[in-house]
Amino acid sequence: MSAKEFRIAAIPADGVGREVVAAGREVLDAIEAGGAGFSFAWEEFPWGSDYYAEHGVMMAEDGLETLKDFDAIYFGAVGWPTVPDHVSLWGLRLKICQGFDQWANLRPVQFLPGIQSPLRKADDTDLDWVVVRENSEGEYAGFGGHTFAAREDKGEIAVQSALFTEVGCERIIRYAFELARTRARKKVSSVTKSNAQQYGMVMWDQVFQRVAAEYPDVATESVLVDAMSAKFVLQPESLSVVVASNLFADILSDLGSALAGSLGLAPSANLNPERRFPSMFEPVHGSAPDIAGRGVCNPIGAFGSAAMMLDHFGLRGEAEGLRKAIEAATAQGVRTRDVGGDATTAEVTEAVIANLPARRA
Repeated sequence: MSAKEFRIAAIPADGVGREVVAAGREVLDAIEAGGAGFSFAWEEFPWGSDYYAEHGVMMAEDGLETLKDFDAIYFGAVGWPTVPDHVSLWGLRLKICQGFDQWANLRPVQFLPGIQSPLRKADDTDLDWVVVRENSEGEYAGFGGHTFAAREDKGEIAVQSALFTEVGCERIIRYAFELARTRARKKVSSVTKSNAQQYGMVMWDQVFQRVAAEYPDVATESVLVDAMSAKFVLQPESLSVVVASNLFADILSDLGSALAGSLGLAPSANLNPERRFPSMFEPVHGSAPDIAGRGVCNPIGAFGSAAMMLDHFGLRGEAEGLRKAIEAATAQGVRTRDVGGDATTAEVTEAVIANLPARRA
């Protein structure tokens, strides 16, 4: 039987994104070399802020058409001081997410051995939850306008509208319930703000209640976003699957990553669950211009994202092997400076590769 080839589009983009994608590719190539029955075919694209400086756009005009036949996209980070953030984000990452209807964004919050958490509770409590982010609409739908710029005396206005659809709410909430059924703690926590946002978030709540009725085996709660931020800190052991709108989940997942020790640790997956289009896997952290090019950035988030990509390919054993290798490396004290160590990106990469399972026969 011929080996299964997975075609992966690599988009390192900006800053430390280039370093962590290179490190992630090195780890994935080591997994390929030690595995059997599969291979990775890489194609790298130069899109990002440098591309914008040369071409006036963040990615090629036919970029989505170019990417659509890949099995997955492995993304670095976007953003650079020379390009306005809303231009870089909407011109590349969000263009891909929305263009490929990657409506489910998974952001696990994982506490790794050897990494000091600012939460005292993490010292003696098993903490592990995942944020399920609606990734296609909500507050990041891109609806609105900025006008009257010619007015004098601060007369300019801006309108930013959040878009909530019943279809969008239901599919992400149902996804969260299905995910909860696979976890040891079968619970879904819905994040809302319907006391103040009386239209979009009220519909979110109504859909959550309707879908929850179909999952009597899964515990539920509905929590206002401000109370949920407190729960992340004070009662994290009560969490399993947290489902939230685009903006709320974006903020809360960063809080969760910080509580785990660093944004550099956090992986994510932008999924098109129907597999009509490729899904995209990326670390949560940004491009970090202050340390870019110095070889000291944390590649763990990119490695965790690679593990999620392996899961997406159906390579469950390889994904679990990579996660165990990450845990072994951090437990051995091989850590970058953002988590209290002095290891370089290359040294962390070498440690993770050294801890990968032995080559299969």
